[in-house]
Amino acid sequence: MKILAFETTERIGTVAAAEDANVLSQVSLDPALRSAASLVPAMARLLDEVGWQPGDVDLVAVTIGPGSFTGLRVGVTAAKVFAYAVGADILGIDTLETIAGGLPTDVRRVAVAVDAQRGQVAAAVLRRRDDGLFEFEQPMRLIDTDAWLTALPEGIVVAGPVLDKLKNRLPKTLTLAPSEFWHPTAAVVARLASTYYAAGRRDDLWQLVPHYSRRSAAEEKCGP
Repeated sequence: MKILAFETTERIGTVAAAEDANVLSQVSLDPALRSAASLVPAMARLLDEVGWQPGDVDLVAVTIGPGSFTGLRVGVTAAKVFAYAVGADILGIDTLETIAGGLPTDVRRVAVAVDAQRGQVAAAVLRRRDDGLFEFEQPMRLIDTDAWLTALPEGIVVAGPVLDKLKNRLPKTLTLAPSEFWHPTAAVVARLASTYYAAGRRDDLWQLVPHYSRRSAAEEKCGP
């Protein structure tokens, strides 16, 4: 099964191609451009690199949040349009689960967070199951950054892109994941999608939407 995966929840996104769980290639989006301008060229370059035509893709996978409002909208919209155009199936993968899924196999429990702006993080605690996949021990919640740091369980591994800003504020009782595992990648999205698809999971193309940690500033100003 040929999988095309998108990860655009951060400023610099990635796209990846995989056959089942075997990742063939991953391409980073041009950091000089916004995701809306860089995603399609990166995808075209990736397909050319692995020798696929668009119609060869069987499954499109995409991170659905939490993350950047604009990045999520661009990624999910592109994934849905591509899947519709070529008749592929689609799967949405949680961003925090994607970060956890990229960690070394000896990590059994992890606190993951992304920057939600306004002094807050979107955070969750995940634990590794016997089959190697992670599940949510504590669901994603929007929480003040200081409160999150205070509430972190002693000894737990911590990961996530918010550590770019907070690594020097973490209590000494915590274990910091290596920095190469802080950010979500399309390669991990592809591997997780392969596993979930093989287990029978499917998403509806028309119902799949981004999962935001909060309403946008414009929506909040409009009221309820």
